[in-house]
Amino acid sequence: MKRSSSHRLLAHGRSFAAGCVVLLLLAAGVWTSWDTAHHIVLAKGREHGTMLVTACGEDTCTGPFTPDATSADRTSVTVERSVAARTGDRFPVVVKPGTGDVVRTGAPGFLHSWAPLGGALMLAALVIGGGMRLTRTAWGAGIAGAVLLTATFVAL
Repeated sequence: MKRSSSHRLLAHGRSFAAGCVVLLLLAAGVWTSWDTAHHIVLAKGREHGTMLVTACGEDTCTGPFTPDATSADRTSVTVERSVAARTGDRFPVVVKPGTGDVVRTGAPGFLHSWAPLGGALMLAALVIGGGMRLTRTAWGAGIAGAVLLTATFVAL
């Protein structure tokens, strides 16, 4: 049976709409990830040092900051609790300009900053497979997202 032009038009419309949703998901994942990742990726000229976790609240952990080179000591800086393992841990950080907040650097910090993109890839994989009917591409996106999230979990 031959498909009518209206069926083809609907199929192309569905693929176009699904493609727009995929682009929106991936753009949101990159945008959210870049908010933290740019402090790590573009860290030249920022204050680098080490943080010792001394206390943790519900959302954040605090502790003193020991600089690597020309930065000033800080008695207390704040990091997201999700990247701070437990009280007594020491890890490399970079200070967000103009704040007392820090971002974890190194492989664990880098992977953690890109975790929203991993989630977006996994969500986009569902739309790619179901809405666009591109199963191989969907599997690739889903596996890439899962690998990123798993690596983040292992690294932290």
